[in-house]
Amino acid sequence: MLVAAIQDGTVIDHIPAEKTYQVVSLLKLEELSTPVTIGYNYRSKKLGNKGIIKVENKFFTDEEISRLSVVAPNIVLNIIKDYEVVEKKTVTTPDELYGIVRCNNPKCITNNEPMQTLFHIVNKESGILKCHYCEKEQDIDKVELV
Repeated sequence: MLVAAIQDGTVIDHIPAEKTYQVVSLLKLEELSTPVTIGYNYRSKKLGNKGIIKVENKFFTDEEISRLSVVAPNIVLNIIKDYEVVEKKTVTTPDELYGIVRCNNPKCITNNEPMQTLFHIVNKESGILKCHYCEKEQDIDKVELV
């Protein structure tokens, strides 16, 4: 075992290696006062190389988990209690993304008024989002996070 076990918290696994630090930033892990272990470029049969993050004494909300789907849609969250995995959650892209990504249309109302963005997922396989307000489509791999 390359990374020490945690008693209680969350292990974020199967992160594409190149997305590891985006996940750290997205979840604002640098602001936590609890221990965070970040592993990078571990061997993975599925991904080639993967990242893994262990966060002690932290359990993520559904909103935080849906944010993860934007940068790494197939990661696995392992919920740990008393050194045992009590639940596994696979992150999937929800049908709607609220306040997570910015619309790339400069004329969209969300870029000109103080309001949250809302995107509908048009196609989960190809990662196409559609702005609720201006109806502009964009690729999930090219979005800018709010």
